[in-house]
Amino acid sequence: MTDPLHRWAAGRAPDLIARAEAEAVAALRDALVDAAVAERRKREDRAAPPPPPPESRRSGSGATALWTYGVLAADAPLDASGLEGVDTTHPVQLVRDGDLAALASQVPLDEYGADPLRRNLNDLSWLERVARAHESVLETAVHATTCVPLRLCTIYESEERLREMLRREHAAFTHALRQLTGREEWAVKLLVDADALTKAARALSDEVAGLEDDARGRSEGGAYMLRRRIDRHVRDRAATLATDTAEEVHARLESWAIDAVTRPPQNRELSGHEGEMLLNGAYLVEAERVDGLRELVDELERDYDALGARIELSGPWPPYNFVPGGTGTAP
Repeated sequence: MTDPLHRWAAGRAPDLIARAEAEAVAALRDALVDAAVAERRKREDRAAPPPPPPESRRSGSGATALWTYGVLAADAPLDASGLEGVDTTHPVQLVRDGDLAALASQVPLDEYGADPLRRNLNDLSWLERVARAHESVLETAVHATTCVPLRLCTIYESEERLREMLRREHAAFTHALRQLTGREEWAVKLLVDADALTKAARALSDEVAGLEDDARGRSEGGAYMLRRRIDRHVRDRAATLATDTAEEVHARLESWAIDAVTRPPQNRELSGHEGEMLLNGAYLVEAERVDGLRELVDELERDYDALGARIELSGPWPPYNFVPGGTGTAP
């Protein structure tokens, strides 16, 4: 009974996983819009003037709002004039208030208002284009200066509403900028070859050699059962080896960084990576120590060469993972 059940579960697993992922993406989109709209309404309705007449919100009305990318110091060495935002017809600008400034660009409400935004977020090609544009602005900013990234779909009705937010959150943004100055977020992904991992696990097990010798002296039925036992043992050892390797690599990287977080491994079909992803980590590093981080990654790749290890280092990225207190973090 066990084998048919396992075969049935194995056959169903890909479909069930794909369905769960699709439902999770849909739920995330709805939560993203609901959170953005609710937060904007909660903050702006207190002192907001009466809403504009319905005519100004119709498709093609020309009404706009401000899509906001991040917050930086007002005197930061960043020229925003050449940046292309999520809507290419409107340039990115710096909206200043005191010693802070927000990177923002106008977006049409007939595409980025609450209802059309909800529809558009269900269009994966639209979502990918907008997300890439948002990240592109932030990546340019973090290469030039310290920037606190804001989550996707952070939208304000006007420059005055945006300035009110900067004044209201002044202390939090000032603290975040101080904590992130001179520091960069780098991503590290550890991938190994599945066959090499299994081979290494088999080689490290003294028990396997004894069981294989025993199998050669058994009847066909006895040898079959013993080989199944060997396969289970090797799979268990490979899983343990994978966990230990990920923990060891993360520990060495973490010791080099100021702070570190790990995320679930990326879906191979979505990311297109080859091999088994054992570690998907982000590390906050002093900018002056980045060269040393590169050297450490090269050393780790050599240390785990027997597993077919490949360690991908990329950055610097907008520091979503290390904004103090969660200010500006992505949902």
